[in-house]
Amino acid sequence: MNPLYSYLLIINALGLLLMHIDKQKAVNNRWRIPEKVLLGVAIIGGSIGCIMGMRLFRHKTNHFAFWLGLPLILCLQIIVGIIVYIKF
Repeated sequence: MNPLYSYLLIINALGLLLMHIDKQKAVNNRWRIPEKVLLGVAIIGGSIGCIMGMRLFRHKTNHFAFWLGLPLILCLQIIVGIIVYIKF
């Protein structure tokens, strides 16, 4: 398997897992994963996993940075991916 695909699979699985863990912590009134960590995982390639986690677990759906930010991050990643693919 291509190393890039492996990386994307792992980082998106991490994004999904972190959203699930944070949702469980929110339900149980426990220490939470900082939003900058969740957004950071999305920025480094885990945006699809974070979006899936947001939808599956109904988590962070009312937060502007997530309901608008995550799709924008994904769009930017797709654009950059297309540009890199065309150039190289």
